[in-house]
Amino acid sequence: MNFGQAVEALKQGKRVARQGWNGKDMWLILISPGNAVHSSSAGAFPMQPCIGMKTATNDMQPGWLASQADILADDWLVVGV
Repeated sequence: MNFGQAVEALKQGKRVARQGWNGKDMWLILISPGNAVHSSSAGAFPMQPCIGMKTATNDMQPGWLASQADILADDWLVVGV
């Protein structure tokens, strides 16, 4: 599928990845408000919705940004359940 279809799948609560990422168990998910809060000495603030990437090192990286290659790719797929 293309990038637009991948974004729509994210909005439906699905996980998506590029075909080339599968061997590394990396995927994207939409992080919804209420699932995360930033807190520091400045206070606590709810996060805005963002796309998070589950990395190859099993970390969640919020705020993933698509590259031009990602945007133009047609190898996006839904992963997991």
